[in-house]
Amino acid sequence: MSSVHDVDVLLLLATSLAAKRRPAEPGEIVAAIDLIQGNVPGEEKLSEAFVRLGSHGLLQGNPAGVALTAAAEALIESLPRKAAPAERLFELKGLLANARPAADGVPVVLLAETLRAAILAHRAVAASGARNLLVDKPKPEAGQARPGQRQRKPLGRSPAKARKR
Repeated sequence: MSSVHDVDVLLLLATSLAAKRRPAEPGEIVAAIDLIQGNVPGEEKLSEAFVRLGSHGLLQGNPAGVALTAAAEALIESLPRKAAPAERLFELKGLLANARPAADGVPVVLLAETLRAAILAHRAVAASGARNLLVDKPKPEAGQARPGQRQRKPLGRSPAKARKR
């Protein structure tokens, strides 16, 4: 791609996160964007990014939602797995800049109103205190012992052996 927008990279990574086993709906993609970056871009920018990525053959739309194409999945698979989200975004931007997209892609058209409704629904869920299911579980503290396990007493000499000496 000649010029890579930050929204394109963010949308591609969020779609890969939201559409693991089935096409993702707009609300799921918005939740993944919020998880990765912490804030969601405007609906006009997202709508334009969907059209750009679809026309370059990286996203495909169907009635069930939006999914990655094989070319986009190959780019995502080449990213480091244990890297921080910011590092993954940076690596993906470099990969997209060097990629030669397919010219025969079909644009994915999601109306700004649809995206606005998904963003507002996500904000309402976030304000209600419900959990985002895409967030990892918190890790326990290192000093905490596992339940049900006791420390063993140190082995010492038995009183009978001590008397024999």
